[in-house]
Amino acid sequence: MGLIDFIKGAGAKIFGSEPSAEEKAEKKAAAEAKAGDALENLVRKMQIPIDNLDVKYSQGTASIFGTAEKQEIAEKAVLTVGNVNGISQVDNQIEVVNAEPEADYYTVQKGDWLSKIAQKHYGDAKKYNLIFEANKPMLQDPDKIYPGQVLRIPKLG
Repeated sequence: MGLIDFIKGAGAKIFGSEPSAEEKAEKKAAAEAKAGDALENLVRKMQIPIDNLDVKYSQGTASIFGTAEKQEIAEKAVLTVGNVNGISQVDNQIEVVNAEPEADYYTVQKGDWLSKIAQKHYGDAKKYNLIFEANKPMLQDPDKIYPGQVLRIPKLG
């Protein structure tokens, strides 16, 4: 005896039939719509005020649409969506009513803490609270950041 070859697509259909390309596409579209809805609900849960909020998801990229009163609000919405496992990019399509300069972004590295990041960006470790406040409600404790997390680093003004 040994290994015997068969044709995979022939024979009794006891496992159900293989879905058609159209059925696969419909299933993928439904899953992506559900993911977009979950991301949108997360932004709403964080109480980030974006008018006409809409989030679309496709293959690791989230596209976020709507209108924000200030740049900071739009950036918080983008960070909320972007710091979700499975999201590799966010296409920010939020219209900002009162345009302001964009904040810088920083990806947390192993061994980082907010005062170390503040020292690097502001030259003053004591300004860590600026970073903490700029990343609320995503951050709830200044001691709870993790490698790979992206943070807003607001400009000093």
